[in-house]
Amino acid sequence: MWRRRTGDGARRSPEAAQAAERAEPAAPVRPAEPPALTIDALGRKCPIPIIMLAERINQVATGGVVAVLADDPAAFTDVPAWCRLKSHEHVGSYELPQGGWSIHVRRNY
Repeated sequence: MWRRRTGDGARRSPEAAQAAERAEPAAPVRPAEPPALTIDALGRKCPIPIIMLAERINQVATGGVVAVLADDPAAFTDVPAWCRLKSHEHVGSYELPQGGWSIHVRRNY
């Protein structure tokens, strides 16, 4: 029988495991910088969020942040990949309370 180990290699007692499950979840991570532009692509399938981002990223100044709101799981991985392809910075992806993500992109040129 396989057992999962904790990060330090020690085994947890059942009481410790139950206490960890009851612990309050961590507070959601908030973006450090407010976006200069928000693109609402909620309900749209990829590649539409990327197309919307590519069309509008030049509306912000160099160094500005664009937030793409998307709920398609493909956008969660495709927008950061687009950033690497186009040499823009993927600042972070933040979960939205209603589902989906706010994917922040910094314009580099």
